[in-house]
Amino acid sequence: MSGKSQRRPLVSGNWKMNLNHYEAIQIVQKLSYLVSKDDFEQVDVSLHPPFTDLRSVQTLIEADELRFVLGAQNCHHENSGAFTGEVAAPFLAKLGVRYVICGHSERRQMFGETDDVVAAKVGAVLVHGMTPIVCVGETQDEREAGQTLERVTGQVRGSLAGRTADQVAGIVVAYEPIWAIGTGLTATADDAQTVCQAIRRTIAETWNDDTAQSTRLQYGGSVKAGNIAEIMDGSDVDGVLVGGASLDPDEFARIVQYPQHSR
Repeated sequence: MSGKSQRRPLVSGNWKMNLNHYEAIQIVQKLSYLVSKDDFEQVDVSLHPPFTDLRSVQTLIEADELRFVLGAQNCHHENSGAFTGEVAAPFLAKLGVRYVICGHSERRQMFGETDDVVAAKVGAVLVHGMTPIVCVGETQDEREAGQTLERVTGQVRGSLAGRTADQVAGIVVAYEPIWAIGTGLTATADDAQTVCQAIRRTIAETWNDDTAQSTRLQYGGSVKAGNIAEIMDGSDVDGVLVGGASLDPDEFARIVQYPQHSR
């Protein structure tokens, strides 16, 4: 089997620096009533709360046997050491975290994370049995200069450097244009498809076609219930990384339920 049909959709909610652990519990409880068993048959859903909320969300998911998958927003590439304020990948693995966002556009832009830094984090996440969601994306200036594909495909190669074909096949790559983060602006469905297609082509050229066909690609940047079906219509778009809209349980549930609304 090849093509989009073999790649299970992944909808990820990134809560960023929002919600204390009490608020996070309330969000998950509300989502548990809104997202049905039938929804989970069609879509994987990962939730990425702040570090201080992880244990509370993990406990709720496990105690109520919820089908949400726990995710983290970041990690350090070292297992331990004198890195005050950082969180190591093995700590996350012990909490049952399954997905870890690496190189989010906000971290690349505001914290200076380079492809080399992201690549090191990807390695740490993989070593501890979790799946990286590797973010790539261009700035507004790069977009206006027509450098989107050059910038994004360069980040793909740099951030996945040193990884085997089998490893890349299991990684998630999220196209997340910096200019769309928190601005209310969204790439058109055609633009999202064009960039995701270029990412898949780059993976095929750097590793092989089977690897490219297995790698799940997400789009992130002002995703809402009103545009999810159009975005997901792209043949190379396998999911979405949702920011602000994931803080509203009703809105996020509608995003998760996009398959039934797009029939």
